[in-house]
Amino acid sequence: MMYATAICPFCVQAERLLRAKGVEQISKVRIDLEPERRREMMEKTGRRTVPQIYIGSTHVGGYDDLVALDRAGKLAPLLEGSST
Repeated sequence: MMYATAICPFCVQAERLLRAKGVEQISKVRIDLEPERRREMMEKTGRRTVPQIYIGSTHVGGYDDLVALDRAGKLAPLLEGSST
């Protein structure tokens, strides 16, 4: 699941990386279309910026966090263990 906006280049890059890793379906919460969901995102993550990415129930963080997880070799195992 990803909190995102339409004009966020980091959201686009995060989606590309996830798709390259074999993720077929990404549930997106568009906080630009649903402003009340921004508050939800901030309460859940403690962050204000998008994207905010969850793999299953694990909060990965933003795009930079996703890339770091991939480079550390920890993204694929997290994706394999996830039902989303």
